[in-house]
Amino acid sequence: MSPPPIVAITLGDPAGTGPEIILKALAQPEVRALGRMLIVGDAATLDRAQTYTGTKLRLNAVAAPEGARFDPDVLDVLDLKNVDLANLTVGKVSPMAGHAAYEYVKTAAELALAGRVGAIVTSALNKAALNAAGHHFDGHTGLLAEVCQAPGATMMLVADKLRVTHVSTHVSLRQAIDRVRPERILKVLQLTHDAVRRLGIDRPRLAVAGLNPHTGEGGLFGDEEEKYIAPAIAQARALGLDASGPWPGDTVFFRTLQGEFDGAVAMYHDQGHVAAKMLGIWRGVNVTLGLPIIRTSVEHGTDFTNAGTGRGDPRSLIEAIKLAAILAANPAVTRP
Repeated sequence: MSPPPIVAITLGDPAGTGPEIILKALAQPEVRALGRMLIVGDAATLDRAQTYTGTKLRLNAVAAPEGARFDPDVLDVLDLKNVDLANLTVGKVSPMAGHAAYEYVKTAAELALAGRVGAIVTSALNKAALNAAGHHFDGHTGLLAEVCQAPGATMMLVADKLRVTHVSTHVSLRQAIDRVRPERILKVLQLTHDAVRRLGIDRPRLAVAGLNPHTGEGGLFGDEEEKYIAPAIAQARALGLDASGPWPGDTVFFRTLQGEFDGAVAMYHDQGHVAAKMLGIWRGVNVTLGLPIIRTSVEHGTDFTNAGTGRGDPRSLIEAIKLAAILAANPAVTRP
């Protein structure tokens, strides 16, 4: 029997709560048992965070994944040694912290691309810190899309039975409207179908949200549904996907949560994010689709307010680790 996959967990912005929630999550034996856990970060920062969390975990700093022990009583840390603790202020935007967070994600992604880890789970980074360090990305999705050379990547939010993907994410609302086009909608439908199948649903029922109020009300409030969204759904159905809509955006996510659909496609960032985060930001997971690697993430930010207090909430991270382990254990599926 082959060993469970290695799950690489990035430290996130070292000035945020990432180090603390990782310690809290991996202090639980049942979480460590989900796979072979490897933290990608800075061992000194992680050790200092134990003064906030009260944990007394042994750390094994390694220079490569192959040096990890995966001992149940030890946390293995791929130590990049890239944080000067004397100049790190928790809860504050810092170019040093932004650069460190960038290096954690890039390193973990490259390990996954090389097949040296089975999945990556990312703690939150701070976009202001990332850009202050000279890394001009809209967040994890753009960064991973570049590292993995996958420009069509998108995000899926998972919270309980709600699984939401997005036609566009970190762009202005004006730009988002321009991106509602059949080819992009079809691509997101295909990615959603494949991802939900990997989660164990053989023939996913996919709902597509409209862009305008009441899906345009027959053209009274807009015609994007008729011109762009409905044709994409028809193309998806012709390819064998069980897609339907467009459905009004004010009800489709509730219907999905109730089990009528297995996944829903939102037209823009806030349309899908508000629906998922109303269930509680500590319960949701962000999954990047369209990458050649498996990546899940917490659904919340760096939580600077609680950084250094020990009050960081690990629940979203735990759910992200669980989902990464499930995806890593299930091979990619073929569309109908």
